[in-house]
Amino acid sequence: MTLMTTRDGTELTVRAIYAEDEDALAAFFDKVDAEDRRFRFLTAIKHLGHDQLQPLTHVDHWRTESFLAFDAATGEVVASAMLACDARMDTGEIAVSVRSDYRGRGVGWTMLDLLATEAERRGLARVISIEDRDNHAAIELEREKGFEAHGVDGDPHLVMLEKRFEPA
Repeated sequence: MTLMTTRDGTELTVRAIYAEDEDALAAFFDKVDAEDRRFRFLTAIKHLGHDQLQPLTHVDHWRTESFLAFDAATGEVVASAMLACDARMDTGEIAVSVRSDYRGRGVGWTMLDLLATEAERRGLARVISIEDRDNHAAIELEREKGFEAHGVDGDPHLVMLEKRFEPA
């Protein structure tokens, strides 16, 4: 576990997710605002079942990594973040979800920093995030973190945000 502090001073313990975390992840997503859940999965989902949770909890911890962030004071899951790399280990797609009552506290920033660090550690050239154009908060956050926005061919409702890394 890694101890991380958000910009507002919230202390998080962050660790890789495991198959045994499926119930905790399901309970976490039940506490995520319905619109934020829709933004994360690009479809309306009231409750994530085993079929949706398995790809998030059964990962190889190199090409795909999924993280849980816990409030260090309460032990509650407050965020989930995922990095899924292509076969060439050139590009990784990222996704972050933050529990509604922890939004605006720097948790998203902290998780994006973690994902960028992990992507660079793995030698990726870039990371991308696919966002619904209505997800203004995520798009703005990613832009503040150095991501550039691009349209998605064939889907005017989506935007791809991309961050490139300097070669090591």
